[in-house]
Amino acid sequence: MAVKCVEPARAGEPCASLRGLPLYTLLAAAVPLALAGALHAQTYPVKPIRVLIGYPAGAGNDVIGRLVFAEISRTLGQQIVVDNRPGASGQIATDMAARSAPDGYTLLNVPGSIAMANSLYPKLPYDLLKDFDPIALQASVPFLLVVPPTLPVKNLRELIALAKARPGDFTFGSAGAGGGPHLTAELFAMRAGIKMLHVPYRGTVQANAAVASGELTMIFSPSSSVMPMIQSQRVRALAITSRERHPTLPQVPTVAEAAYADFHAGNWIALIGPSGMPGAAVARLNSEINRVVQTAAMRERFAALGATPLSATPQEATAFVHEEVAKWAKVVKSAGIRLP
Repeated sequence: MAVKCVEPARAGEPCASLRGLPLYTLLAAAVPLALAGALHAQTYPVKPIRVLIGYPAGAGNDVIGRLVFAEISRTLGQQIVVDNRPGASGQIATDMAARSAPDGYTLLNVPGSIAMANSLYPKLPYDLLKDFDPIALQASVPFLLVVPPTLPVKNLRELIALAKARPGDFTFGSAGAGGGPHLTAELFAMRAGIKMLHVPYRGTVQANAAVASGELTMIFSPSSSVMPMIQSQRVRALAITSRERHPTLPQVPTVAEAAYADFHAGNWIALIGPSGMPGAAVARLNSEINRVVQTAAMRERFAALGATPLSATPQEATAFVHEEVAKWAKVVKSAGIRLP
């Protein structure tokens, strides 16, 4: 019931239109207004949050995301429901998120390959840079460049020299065309000025095994999957793609140290949402994620997965995603890669 004053009242008296109305009528009119004000004043979130993931349970962004969301749900005071919607290289979940209301209650946890997809697929149903706002970075899983133990090289410079001396002989593997390991190897080949043949496998395990057997010359493999093989000396690690050396493998230099100063890559994980979300929601989520990923307990969990925590403001996360899209667009164009 809407009630407004339509005639003047004397000072200190109620609106003339309201004089004579029963008390319960006045209260009935006032309660909805009070409730609306209270709801508006409540701090985000006021209901459960759904996070879409475009890959099956157990994927990198799923494992990292579940660890982080389990912790921040406690301080947010609301349940965070992880909704796996695998298919089409993550495009199904991404399209669903892009079409969702930008209210902060439907979000998307993504791997770094989403920045590569912008250039790889000509007919995406969404535009990463226009349809989404980055909220927070969570972690990065670097790639390790490994070779067979029988390959006569001991460091990155020797590998590059051998590749130049044997043009066309080098092969590198990946878990599929267009993924992080594939494009990282293409970026490395561009920087080194060498030619290599890409051999895609059905999965990372199979590609790693092909390197160990000498079937492949090299691979940029996720650190989480190849570390046991390095430690058992089934493959030899020459470099890591992170900005800093990994604490588990302190003897392995970064690519930047060993050859190219600004070379870095990895499978980063980030939380994004539909563009136009409330600033308060973005700020709250960003603050909670940054706090959790830097705790000693979470850093220990990440280390066991070969991951390194990442922290950034929403503005820094946005700049990072834009830089990643531009970087991989150049690699895709240079290598002539195009996926249907």
